[in-house]
Amino acid sequence: MKRRMFSLFGLLALLLPLLAACGGPAAPKPTEAVPVETPQAKAEPTEAETPEAETPEGKPPKAKPTVEPTPTEPALGTPLKTPALEFGVVAHLYYTDHERVLQLAQNAGFDWMRQQVSWKDTEGPEAGNYIWDQLDIIVNAANTYKRKLLISIVDSPSFYTTVADAKGKNGLPKDPKSLGNFVAAMAKRYGNKIQAYEIWNEQNLAHETGGHITKESVGQYVEILVEAYKRIKAVNPRAFVLAGAPSSTGVTDPVIALSDLEYYKAMYSYKEGIVKDYFDAQAVHPGGSANPPDTYVDGNPSTANGWTEDSTFYFRHVEKVREVMREYNLEDHQVWITEYGWATENVTPGYEFGNQVTLEQQADYIARAMQRTYEKYPWIGNMFLWNLNFAVLWGQQEPPQPKHEQASFAILNADWSPRPSYLKAQSKIAEIKAKEKR
Repeated sequence: MKRRMFSLFGLLALLLPLLAACGGPAAPKPTEAVPVETPQAKAEPTEAETPEAETPEGKPPKAKPTVEPTPTEPALGTPLKTPALEFGVVAHLYYTDHERVLQLAQNAGFDWMRQQVSWKDTEGPEAGNYIWDQLDIIVNAANTYKRKLLISIVDSPSFYTTVADAKGKNGLPKDPKSLGNFVAAMAKRYGNKIQAYEIWNEQNLAHETGGHITKESVGQYVEILVEAYKRIKAVNPRAFVLAGAPSSTGVTDPVIALSDLEYYKAMYSYKEGIVKDYFDAQAVHPGGSANPPDTYVDGNPSTANGWTEDSTFYFRHVEKVREVMREYNLEDHQVWITEYGWATENVTPGYEFGNQVTLEQQADYIARAMQRTYEKYPWIGNMFLWNLNFAVLWGQQEPPQPKHEQASFAILNADWSPRPSYLKAQSKIAEIKAKEKR
């Protein structure tokens, strides 16, 4: 493939949106009423917030539930699949009104929640010292509301890496067994309460890997994924294990990023394709910029002002990812879109494309992306909208930052009221689910 040359502005425009953290700041608990449909009956929230509390069935959970293998358990190496397209949303559940978030997700029809877990904040200050208190609350609350959980694991504790540079000190661990120990402990503690694990996030960005990324270094991630898969499946064979989503970028520079298509190819070819037997689904983060979901760089380009000349700026970039998977005989693995969405008006450098998208257009693009996926991509098993409640978090900062790019992607306003995108997503999910029942 001919290497694309970018101007400095183009490089920054392409790169900056990919470097934003997927987590969010801590926020005080809001007190305003939820301006959506009446909440459904549920267990008392305070009882669901501790591991010792009773479950909705009235039975106290075991301290460390495990899943006992049976003859009907899926064989290792056989990828798990969802039977139909499912819908999830990326949310921030730490140190916030998590019950309100979960109720809003339930009201909208999202069956899955994607929560990022920072490994460095969960293990330390020395190896093997796990701090589960907040995650206990989140996991138990999600199960009370009958939401399935996809846990995205990021950020190594610095004592597991060998990088002195601050930009890479929390990148991938040096020894795959260190992450294996962490995910095994999590799987043993929560059992069937966590239904899926995504191993790392946008690991084709240099700072996520350790400050430097090349085709040759992709093997380090494969070894980590293989170890994580083995350790999780040994405890819970029915948990989905996802290969982490590379950032959709055409940039290849060792100190910045490796293009996602090059990354997929390097991952799938490492050690003659060993990765094939060690993940259930490939996570993907297709672009969006200001481009409607049916437009594409080839044949149907967007008329937006900028961010249109490369496939990575389009939702349909997921089609190119699937082409690579077919090239490496991975058609038996589903794709899960673990982040997609459209920014609106914001003041964050690199996200200026959002200033072209109105709240009504955001709603329309989200609904059209859901419909397109349902109609044209039978190989996609799940899609997680980015995001639910980050506008609430940024609105509660001192000073408030309601125009931060993460807030602009949200489908709730800073006061918890629904944006048009929330209501449109709610309607489209209900429509698709009704068709599936026929």
